[in-house]
Amino acid sequence: MDKIKYTKMSNSWKPVSKVGLGIGVLSAVAFWIHALVDEDGFLLLDHVNLPFHEFGHLLFGPFGETLGVWGGTIMQLLVPFVILLSFFIRRETAGVAFSTFWFGENFLNISIYIADARKLELPLVGSGGHDWNIILSDIGMLKYDTGIACVVKALGWLIMLSSVVWLLMASLKSKQEI
Repeated sequence: MDKIKYTKMSNSWKPVSKVGLGIGVLSAVAFWIHALVDEDGFLLLDHVNLPFHEFGHLLFGPFGETLGVWGGTIMQLLVPFVILLSFFIRRETAGVAFSTFWFGENFLNISIYIADARKLELPLVGSGGHDWNIILSDIGMLKYDTGIACVVKALGWLIMLSSVVWLLMASLKSKQEI
């Protein structure tokens, strides 16, 4: 009996309080409003994402020029994804929802960078070239920059929305199991 109870408890997700759920959902909605009305394309979470992006160039650069260019975007996505996995392994409902939301938000930032690949108007950090101009030129897709950016942006919104829906569903399910 104790073994069954322990197995069921160890496989269950940690519940989120009503206050925590409310704060999480309201924060997501506030961020979405911020993202929709923002005019410069640099969102609040991008202040966190930019150092990870730049570190990615340094980390992956020794493995070749191509990986060095891709490294910024790779690291920008890898950090929230690894944190997501950490929360997932521990069944931390709120942590998984937040890090999934953060992972999706990165796609909004990346889409702006991709859309600028031909225009080259964004102010860049560092002395290298424009990552996405280089990447899309290398694969012969520079003329599709804005279309690719739209798909990446839509994916980001879908991931963020999915994280909030999952948080709500997981919270409702945990209330039913109690």
